[in-house]
Amino acid sequence: MLDSISILGGFGKDSKPDSFSRIDLHMGDIICIVGPTGSGKTTFINDIELLANGSTISKRKILINKKNPPEYMKNNPKFHPVALITQHTTFLSDLSVKDFLEIHIKVRNFGVKVSSKLSETLEFANQLTGEPILLNYKMTELSGGQTRALLIADAVVIGNSPILLMDEIENAGIHRTKAIKLLSSYRKIFIFVTHDPFIALMSKYRIVMKNGRVVKIVPSDKEEKEAWEKLNRIDCFLNKIRESIRNGSKIYLKEMGGIE
Repeated sequence: MLDSISILGGFGKDSKPDSFSRIDLHMGDIICIVGPTGSGKTTFINDIELLANGSTISKRKILINKKNPPEYMKNNPKFHPVALITQHTTFLSDLSVKDFLEIHIKVRNFGVKVSSKLSETLEFANQLTGEPILLNYKMTELSGGQTRALLIADAVVIGNSPILLMDEIENAGIHRTKAIKLLSSYRKIFIFVTHDPFIALMSKYRIVMKNGRVVKIVPSDKEEKEAWEKLNRIDCFLNKIRESIRNGSKIYLKEMGGIE
């Protein structure tokens, strides 16, 4: 049973070391990785996804439950503890949503009732996306937001991965507030790569990247949580306007109320 993951510091592009020697993450933790484009955020999460052992360009090492991960965990997808949801969601397969999910359920959940798990996954995904996903839709026909929502649901519900890495979900067209609320109800480790202050401020702390290395770790405090609450009200207000525009309605601010 996975209880924690540890990241041992490595080096940046200029061979300078990370600003930490070790980071321990426990089940239920939500953290984020921030920094400008090209700062090494993707390399950082790839190290985690690969369960790196000093063999990647960064020389970082990943421990599971404070020990080196066993080989079967690295080599067998069934036991791999990490799910990476990237920005690249192109599918070569023309399977229907139903067939795609059923195959994964049968592979990952022996003895589980397929129809029940299928319904749970689709319900989860449809809470994240504005346009509902139907089982007869082809995977290649889904929008970027629908695809990302389905993959997140698939990783959480079917894959049951204890560690989820999510790369810039703010660009996926999914409902962020609902996504955070849904995800936090599951006992997992969530690591977000983000440029979005809404996501950054709701995290336990944020890892700041520059030139391929970690330069700072910033914990969230009471003042930042208050800032997040205000951002959340603004975000809900913007979502309300966005949905009205999508539905072809006129925007009357007085009728919509304020954001305070």
